Amino acid sequence: MQQFDVLIIGSGLAGLTVALKVASEKKVCLVSKRKINDNSSSWAQGGIAAVLRDDDSIEAHIQDTLIAGAGLCDQEVTRQVVSHAKETVEWLIAQGVPFTREEDDSGYHLTREGGHSHRRIIHAADSTGHAVQKTLAEQVLSHPNITVLEDHIAVDLITSRKLGLAVPDSNPACLGAYVLNNKTGKVMTIAAQNTVLATGGAGKVYLYTTNPDVSTGDGIAMAWRVGCRVANMEFVQFHPTCLFHPKAKSFLITEAVRGEGGILKLPDGKQFMAQHDERGELAPRDVVARAIDFEMKKRGLDCVFLDISHKPADFVISHFPTIYRRCMELGIDITKEPIPVVPAAHYSCGGVMTDQNGRTDLNHLYAIGETACTGLHGANRLASNSLLECMVFGQAAAKEILAQAPSPIINLPYWDESRVTDADEEVIITHNWNELRRTMWNYVGIVRTNKRLTRAMHRIQMLRDEVHEFYSNFRVSNNLIELRNLLQVAELIVRSAMERHESRGLHYSKDYPELTDIAVPTVLEPSNYFSLLDSDPSNSADSQ
Repeated sequence: MQQFDVLIIGSGLAGLTVALKVASEKKVCLVSKRKINDNSSSWAQGGIAAVLRDDDSIEAHIQDTLIAGAGLCDQEVTRQVVSHAKETVEWLIAQGVPFTREEDDSGYHLTREGGHSHRRIIHAADSTGHAVQKTLAEQVLSHPNITVLEDHIAVDLITSRKLGLAVPDSNPACLGAYVLNNKTGKVMTIAAQNTVLATGGAGKVYLYTTNPDVSTGDGIAMAWRVGCRVANMEFVQFHPTCLFHPKAKSFLITEAVRGEGGILKLPDGKQFMAQHDERGELAPRDVVARAIDFEMKKRGLDCVFLDISHKPADFVISHFPTIYRRCMELGIDITKEPIPVVPAAHYSCGGVMTDQNGRTDLNHLYAIGETACTGLHGANRLASNSLLECMVFGQAAAKEILAQAPSPIINLPYWDESRVTDADEEVIITHNWNELRRTMWNYVGIVRTNKRLTRAMHRIQMLRDEVHEFYSNFRVSNNLIELRNLLQVAELIVRSAMERHESRGLHYSKDYPELTDIAVPTVLEPSNYFSLLDSDPSNSADSQ
């Protein structure tokens, strides 16, 4: 058993922030599923929202956020995040983040993004996330009080309730976690006074996503399994146009293509946006994403097409050189033919419920970043608020942890794999992974119906039973853990969607097309303290 003051699961901006803020006084372990920079933070192209000019105001930023959230933002939390934005940016500058400056070097360049009423987005060219991630990761890797475990994945949290130590009528406490070394295949036990979930969102639950492969909802699933509430899981932000090609993976087609005259068409060449919004292709991204999803499901299409080939070739190539080059690599000449596109899951607006210090329902367990539902994002994420949120809450959690009196470390049991064997075949993992993501795409996605959600839940339950049998009999692996977590998160998304009897934010229900008078969060509370995958927790290796 290894012992630390603070265990941080996840190496994105949220996890790095907490690590650096507590490491001066605490012994820290940071667990990264792959290498430390392989995460969604590194992929974030946009910037960080903050009021940095005299012609802007905190009140304006708050109002922009509330409007984007479609009535579901918590006003107190929104004020907390926005009010701490400037000092957070100043901290990043002090760490050495190379934000883009004005051409005359008069200050930092601020841009404007959708939903913002002012220029308030500080950025590092078009790869802000990568710049911030790289800067902070270098400091984490060199810090003497921080142990970084790359190529490790958390299996499950260890709680006082699971060990029979919880006092009746009191909140159980998190005591650490079981962590799988992906290189050796061995599960290690890590004890910690405080554990922080910073594992990101669950974009990979859908067939098409802008997120890297690591976004499998690990923190959300683990927190749910130990009794934490989740909220607003049905709200997932989608980017409207992701390149549809088997070799493209997650290549986004910028909204600027529509801004410069790109037209959305069905496979037969017919235009359709005018039927959904009078602004046509220039409608907001949520409207466009919803329209594309509607047409694909209605007609059983694999994709729609974004056509800018009617513009002069020189114009297209000069304005969109990266898109032109990437599409040509795949055999698509965008100066002569349309681009096949689909909406792609981008950001999980819901997650593990926390208070204003990042605390979950379990003592000594925190959730930060996309893993958490703080109340900031509501039904839709306002551009560039997410990187800000994870740092503000990361600093709040760190302050809370530093203020605590040390608690005794309990000897935790080792992971028991005495009753399991090596898997004789892994095809069930690959097959179920693909089937789950296609099920979520076909039956859940953006445009929903009661019938589609019922069908999705039925298929998830069948897949869940198969995975439970596999999990109970064979040694755990990275792919198995991720699939198990994705199934859990998928179930939570569908259950939440079933409970929302309205169309709010990006998502549209054909059975409930109108808004309700009052916006209410969807809160799910576990009925027991074990995974729904585990019919008899006492009889499986993960019962610890």
